Amino acid sequence: MAITIPGKSKDYNFEGPYRLTTSLNDLSGVYAIISARNNGNFIIDVGESSAVKTRIENHDRKDCWERNRQSGEVKYAVYYTPGLTQEERRKIEKDIRDKNVIPCGSQ
Repeated sequence: MAITIPGKSKDYNFEGPYRLTTSLNDLSGVYAIISARNNGNFIIDVGESSAVKTRIENHDRKDCWERNRQSGEVKYAVYYTPGLTQEERRKIEKDIRDKNVIPCGSQ
């Protein structure tokens, strides 16, 4: 499975969205929290981590995800970034936030 998430400067091909974190790898990357509804997928949060699975499973904004899923199902998508630095991952996160209205978190 794959989902394309637009950034301000380019589009990014994420793996997922997945219903369970067991489908994720604990690698570095940029993650998107998605509200999957009948009329499409909507980004409710985006972030970066050197260990994506662990970060999502222990995230402090889970309450925000639940509030903003708007009767959709919370799913997870990841753009794995082997070899990129934290600064480079943050630039991708910012690029996505600059293009989309994302209710949870900030850059």
